[in-house]
Amino acid sequence: MKTVLTLVWKDFLLFSKDKVAVSLTFLVPVALIYIFGQVFGVNRGSSGPTGIPLAVVNESGAPEITTLVAALKKEPAFRVVETTPQAGDAPPVPLTEALVREGIKANRYRFALVFPADATSDERFGLRMKFLYNPRNDIETQTVTGLLQKTIFSEAPAILLQSLRKQTSAYIGKEQTDRFYDQMAGAISEAFGYEREAVRESMKKGTMLGQAKAPAATGGAGGASADFLDRIIKLEKEQLAGQQVKSPAATRSVGGWAMMFLMFSLSASAASLFDEKKAGLFLRLLSGPVARTHVLWSKYLFCIALGLVQLVALFFAGRLLFGIDVTSNFGNLLFACLSAAMACTAFGMLLASVARTPAAANGMATFLILTMSAMGGAWFPLSFMPEFMQTLGKFTITYWSMEGFTAALWAGASFVEMLPWCGVQLAIAAVIMAFSLWRFQRGTIFE
Repeated sequence: MKTVLTLVWKDFLLFSKDKVAVSLTFLVPVALIYIFGQVFGVNRGSSGPTGIPLAVVNESGAPEITTLVAALKKEPAFRVVETTPQAGDAPPVPLTEALVREGIKANRYRFALVFPADATSDERFGLRMKFLYNPRNDIETQTVTGLLQKTIFSEAPAILLQSLRKQTSAYIGKEQTDRFYDQMAGAISEAFGYEREAVRESMKKGTMLGQAKAPAATGGAGGASADFLDRIIKLEKEQLAGQQVKSPAATRSVGGWAMMFLMFSLSASAASLFDEKKAGLFLRLLSGPVARTHVLWSKYLFCIALGLVQLVALFFAGRLLFGIDVTSNFGNLLFACLSAAMACTAFGMLLASVARTPAAANGMATFLILTMSAMGGAWFPLSFMPEFMQTLGKFTITYWSMEGFTAALWAGASFVEMLPWCGVQLAIAAVIMAFSLWRFQRGTIFE
């Protein structure tokens, strides 16, 4: 038994000296658990999206609409935007429907709520509004739509009571209206056992006293109430982009998963430099008319070509499996794939340049690729994470690559419109590759 325990202790010592094994056993799971915990709202009060820009245009100016906008500002999922900045030192100006439509098509906003001048009217009982959206991410769009409807319908009773009171006062006068509400408060208090003053005060504020205490058995009444609200609250929905996309969910998700596998394969290809060194290939190459830079550039170009072929193959697989349209804007999709392959290859070369062993390179690759995939939006919408993690996610290759794929496949972007997304990736590739070449020239991988 003592011999067995000694051998067990030996295995623990060997394991503790293997930094890659220790990190893959503990560091990677802890990092992913933390990210998923943030997505599902562990220790931050609630799950779901946070800080999604919601453009709001209020052409009505009615107090009821002001109340509703204030409620939207309290919803943590939304960051209400009511103005747009101007060039230079000019002050921002209020948003208009025309500016919002232009902003959604340019991807500055994804969602907007427009209250027209006749959102409420003295001649009509009810509420009108428009919901403009660009559903580039299907999960995010469904979540935002549900939260928006929840907020609107939660505030609807108060808004409608204010509207009803205003219309009643206009027709029969303020004194008669006050007398009417006094009598109604008395009838409600006698029928349901509420205090008369509390009922009267809630009616003055435009709230429904005891609404939350309605018995669960009134399912039919609840359905009738919802149907009634649907009839008097007109929420017009208009999709401003992506109408031609046949498979919206797959169009977004295939690019994210393709990027994750691309980074794994290109990191492994770059790390193969260690195997070539171990096989003595470098010594034979460098003994001839071959310089270090020749070896590095050949590896870099090979990995770019491999990555480009892999991405194109995966997108055509998405076309066969899910009907993704990859041919109508294929030239710009190819540009996005090329810039993504260049950035991912530079990432793989960086790992090979800073790691001392192939095991260390593979360990760092696993940790960084899984983290970037989670935080860059490959697994779930970026808006589902806290705002500080959303900011960090924009520093990942995954984020910019997915935005480039989406611009090509979803919005049918032109070459000029693709430049912001692809240009960032090309800049990342240039900076990382320059550092990697510097490291290789002074490293020991060729020795």
